[in-house]
Amino acid sequence: MKIVLLKDVERLGRAGEVVKVANGFARNFLIPRGEALLATDANIAHFESRRRQHEAAADREKKAAEALAQELEKTSLTVQARVGEEDKLFGSVTSQNVADLLKEAGHEIDRRKIELEEPIRALGVYTIEIRLHPEVRAAVKLWVVKE
Repeated sequence: MKIVLLKDVERLGRAGEVVKVANGFARNFLIPRGEALLATDANIAHFESRRRQHEAAADREKKAAEALAQELEKTSLTVQARVGEEDKLFGSVTSQNVADLLKEAGHEIDRRKIELEEPIRALGVYTIEIRLHPEVRAAVKLWVVKE
C-alpha cells in the first residue's frame, strides 16, 4: 500500500515522502496515529497545502524570534546579591532568577530557554544565551554586583 507520511517516521521516511508499506502496518498503525494518509491524488494535494501552511507559520515564528533576539541583545540585566568572603555569593543566580529579571524588563521568556551551564556563584559580568527558536539565539549581558 502506498502512503504519504505526515510526520517523520523512524526507519521509514521523512514527512512528505510517498512510501510503500504493508497493508496492516498502514491501516492499523500509521493511519490511526495520524502519521500517514493513503497516497491518493487528493491526499497528496491536501498534504502539500498543509505543508505550505506549516512552513509559512514556521517562517513567521522565526522572524518573530529574530526580532525578539535583536531586542534582547540590547538588554542588560543587573542582579544585586549578598556576598561573603572573597566575593562569593550566598546562594546563586539561576535561570529562574534571569527569567524573573527579563520579565521585569518586559520580556516574557520561559526559564527552560535560558541556557546556563551551571548556576552563577561569583560576582562579575556574564553573557547568558537564550534559545528563542531552534535556529535563533540571543545573548544577554548579566551583571552580578554586591548588594
